[in-house]
Amino acid sequence: MSHPEFKFLPRLRKQLFIVVFGTDTRAGKLFDIILLWAIVLSVVSVMLESVREIRDAYATVFFISEWFFTILFTIEYLLRLFITIEPKKYAFSFFGIIDLLATLPTYLTLFVAGGSYLVVIRSIRLLRIFRILKLGRYLREASVLTDALAASRHKILVFLGAVFTLAMIMGTLMYMIEGGESGFTSIPRSIYWAIVTITTVGYGDIAPQTVFGQVVASMLMLMGYAIIAVPTGIVTTEIAQAERDKKESEAAAKRVCPNCGMRGHDDDAIYCKNCSAKL
Repeated sequence: MSHPEFKFLPRLRKQLFIVVFGTDTRAGKLFDIILLWAIVLSVVSVMLESVREIRDAYATVFFISEWFFTILFTIEYLLRLFITIEPKKYAFSFFGIIDLLATLPTYLTLFVAGGSYLVVIRSIRLLRIFRILKLGRYLREASVLTDALAASRHKILVFLGAVFTLAMIMGTLMYMIEGGESGFTSIPRSIYWAIVTITTVGYGDIAPQTVFGQVVASMLMLMGYAIIAVPTGIVTTEIAQAERDKKESEAAAKRVCPNCGMRGHDDDAIYCKNCSAKL
């Protein structure tokens, strides 16, 4: 255990620290796996309880399971406070606040009706799965995607601005053509219709009734298909560029001698041409 706080803990707290905060041991992995299953089952329980037929048939089961999970998460939260050197620091950390919020909703039902549905916030705690699975091998791909999104943000913003401008123009045009009789009661509502049409969602709550309006709507639908492909192409291009940049930087790093710092080695070089150190 390399955690900086670990060496200052008493023996019992060290053992608990390894189990609760660590994933390098079998006990630590088992603890987090059990915790994750408890989180998933508690969230599923809340979702099923929102269905009236299921809630009426298994009301007692839902009541018992919710209090079981709440007590379990309460014990876990108190345990984490106990084994940390700085309980206040943990309590106000991101996961500390999430752990607290995961236990509060059920207790709130004692005072506020309907508060139990707030326990869906426990799903956020599934972020702990990254500690268990040690998804380090995905960090490179995640950084490539992040770089691509960052590089394309200006193009995407310009694209979204152009799409919104088109939606305003077409919405205003449809407001003039159709009017309130067809549901286009205002320009904002007509712009809403244009956005729904451009994105090919097509709720159908508003529809043009005149022939001219239907022609304009048809043109907008066809433009929608072309518009959807634009951001995909922008991001795909940036991802490919970010991937190339990442490979080039990794290749360049491999060609730098760790001993003398000489660059410019061949891709298949094993030893430095200057000091003969292994690359």
